[in-house]
Amino acid sequence: MTRWIALIVGLLIAAAVPVTAPAADDAPSGEAPAGQQRSRVPLPEFLKVPKLQPVPFPEAGQFRSAIDRGVAFLLSDQNRNGSWGTAERTKDLNIMAPVPGAHHAFRMGTTALCLSALLELEPYRADVSPAIDRCEQFVFESLPQLRRADETALYNMWGHGYGIQALVRMYRRNEDPARREKIGNLIRMQYDYLGRYESVDGGWGYYDFDIHAKQPATKTVSFGSAAVLVAMREARDIGFEPPERLVRRAIDSLHRQQKPDFSYLYGEYLRFKPMLGVNRPGGSLGRSQACNLALRLWDQPEITDEVMTAWLDRLFSRNGWLDIGRKKPIPHESWFQVAGYFYYFGHYYAALSIEQLPPAKRGEYQAHLASILVRLQEKDGSWWDYPLYNYHQQYGTGFVLMSLLRCLPADSPVLKTSDSSTESQ
Repeated sequence: MTRWIALIVGLLIAAAVPVTAPAADDAPSGEAPAGQQRSRVPLPEFLKVPKLQPVPFPEAGQFRSAIDRGVAFLLSDQNRNGSWGTAERTKDLNIMAPVPGAHHAFRMGTTALCLSALLELEPYRADVSPAIDRCEQFVFESLPQLRRADETALYNMWGHGYGIQALVRMYRRNEDPARREKIGNLIRMQYDYLGRYESVDGGWGYYDFDIHAKQPATKTVSFGSAAVLVAMREARDIGFEPPERLVRRAIDSLHRQQKPDFSYLYGEYLRFKPMLGVNRPGGSLGRSQACNLALRLWDQPEITDEVMTAWLDRLFSRNGWLDIGRKKPIPHESWFQVAGYFYYFGHYYAALSIEQLPPAKRGEYQAHLASILVRLQEKDGSWWDYPLYNYHQQYGTGFVLMSLLRCLPADSPVLKTSDSSTESQ
């Protein structure tokens, strides 16, 4: 009883801590907006975890082999039309997927992740260029056609969000003005679709079981809104400003789901059940990095380096809680109601979060991330965490390849090849 009283009192104190300016040595790695300093809200001591123990970075040959095998899997598994993923390999228990729209969404989200990974690897791997060219054509033809599956299922939000991230990388790859204009128009189109399918409360979710209206009353989920916000920030960085209203309302939604320890509810519909397993820190391990990252990228001052490192410490020191749910076929059947599909999603946004830290603080987290991901590679070169028709190996591999790339300094020789592939790009 005493322990619970202390926990409740500590949470109330954390919520009431006044916002103060950070000390000079707590300054974030990125520049704050003019006239604004990033604030610091100390985490209660009893909510912190022990400092991570150092782990060795994987050997260079092992690390390079993991990436080579992952790329080989994607190249061998690409569909003839340039996409990745199919509706095959069903099992006795499948998540609701109204045909054909749900599978259009799964395929587009999966394809966008695979394409993004290959685009990031192209400077080191000239052999991925033909696959990229085929996939870009698929994106131009199919992304404009993506819609909600029916009045209930809105899985298309993932296709629009990750589609934006792929388009950003396509834009950087192509210097032809006409092609860039085509890509830019497609980014703006995704903004329009995200406005159509935004929840009436702001943010995005993938189900509307209640109203079935033109403007969805979706079960807004924190991690979905966070993923879209991260994608929109990437597009803004290349000159495509998203609608201010969409961004502001999504940020507000995340704040409503944020708990005093900077974990996040699974969705706003669980706001009256904050201590449900999935809403506790163990249940939030795979989504808090994405939510904190999204708020950080959109200049919310409470997301300090301390917040980012606290949740990286938790992810790696308590990784077993997330790993227990990996590959389980029923969503949320594991401890803390963790679903398998959070595993590589969470590690990808952890990789992006590491980039937000000062360079001197990144190394230990990069070593932890790389050692986990290299160890979990499958025999066929893929990575997967939740059986989802024939999309899971592909999206998992896309997530992991982009995560591994962020474990290395930009000038690392590990990915350099002896041929002229780097110079040819």
